[in-house]
Amino acid sequence: MIAPTAMQKMAHPEGENATARAASAAGTIMTLSSWATSSVEEVASTGPGIRFFQLYVYKDRNVVAQLVRRAERAGFKAIALTVDTPRLGRREADIKNRFVLPPFLTLKNFEGLDLGKMDEANDSGLASYVAGQIDRTLSWKDVKWLQSITSMPILVKGVITAEDTRLAIQNGAAGIIVSNHGARQLDYVPSTIMALEEVVKAAQGRVPVFLDGGV
Repeated sequence: MIAPTAMQKMAHPEGENATARAASAAGTIMTLSSWATSSVEEVASTGPGIRFFQLYVYKDRNVVAQLVRRAERAGFKAIALTVDTPRLGRREADIKNRFVLPPFLTLKNFEGLDLGKMDEANDSGLASYVAGQIDRTLSWKDVKWLQSITSMPILVKGVITAEDTRLAIQNGAAGIIVSNHGARQLDYVPSTIMALEEVVKAAQGRVPVFLDGGV
């Protein structure tokens, strides 16, 4: 499985579209980031493949509902709900560089919603964007809400403990993605390979468990 990676056109002009083709050729799953520089429709148009859509929950639930429904119409097979980013970790390189998207790129899934661009800031434009848009009140109730608006299974991404594994399953998660967000959210967070056994034991075979990096 290819984990969600945002803004891939910063690295290559074909960005997420090329990643989608590569995943399909390799017979593996691609997880498209909410903050992709290619839209769900563009990625779907690259050809067949098994694709998940990684979801950040915005304060405006209408925005979230639109994204989820677009992903479902585009043939995505699951929602990977990120639960470890109520606020962005302190990314010192982004602060030093005053990171924003280059002017020729946008967060394509949000074009037309006035959310596709990041404003310049005194530190990190991404951190300011997250603080302004992402809902810090995200709770287990949101898993139930997402289930009410889509037939896609909801995978909970960002779980590294037995306690959260049990809670996720109790609240209807169809799967667990063991992830530490690239170890960029919290200092001294364990690697996902170290957390995997604990999560698998807690899941007790009730739902599939995926591993995001960390090997």
